[in-house]
Amino acid sequence: MTVPPPETPPPADDWFDPDKTTFGDRLAGAREAQGMTQSGLARAIGVRIETMRNWEDDRAEPRANRLQMLSGVLGVSIRWLLTGEGEGPDGPDERERAPEARAVLAELRRLGAEARQLGERVARAERRLRTLLDRPSGDPL
Repeated sequence: MTVPPPETPPPADDWFDPDKTTFGDRLAGAREAQGMTQSGLARAIGVRIETMRNWEDDRAEPRANRLQMLSGVLGVSIRWLLTGEGEGPDGPDERERAPEARAVLAELRRLGAEARQLGERVARAERRLRTLLDRPSGDPL
């Protein structure tokens, strides 16, 4: 009886095999690479923890606006989150090299997500104001 050779680990630049991982796997891996918890990431992009769990467990998928937020906060491309191809998180060796830089980068990404959320709120308020201003002057508010 022959013993199969040990499985070769993926190269450092491709540690998430796109053929073997799901969206939820990639989301969880990118979140962990940033040192974030599920609840921390959920707060950063404005969703409930249950929603984040469903995404990571592949029971649901985020809408485009949340996917964009995830991409920004986690520092990965949308394409990588969806397919495993493109710009993903650094491999385990890279993450251990500069923890202080990673912390600053994670904070910048969180701030970017917050800025995008604030931009969405401003856009909604502008649309409401335009609606109010477009009403004829005799109409009650």
